[in-house]
Amino acid sequence: MDNAKLTWTVLLGRWVEFARAALALPDDDDGRLMRESVPDVIMLQAVWFALQQLDELDATQRAVGIDRGEVLIQRHRDSLHRRWGPDLPDALRELIDDASHQLEKVAG
Repeated sequence: MDNAKLTWTVLLGRWVEFARAALALPDDDDGRLMRESVPDVIMLQAVWFALQQLDELDATQRAVGIDRGEVLIQRHRDSLHRRWGPDLPDALRELIDDASHQLEKVAG
């Protein structure tokens, strides 16, 4: 149990630091876009983690999780694409791809 708490603490700490770092981004177009993207980034990462633990749910909840995961990935992917357009940074593309591939993996 202590390992789970430590893992959660470390994980949470990373995202708190990520959110804090976003506040320190430059006050230019890219910095503004990245600050506005923080909620999308956090949600995509959360969906990715949740999908990895989907096998802990019963079949009904698993189906709900897959459906909700798909909707959330699509919503936040579309939000990032609208915000950044063709200049979407590679790191954000990779995050979208990771979440999408995890969905494909669990949806079978």
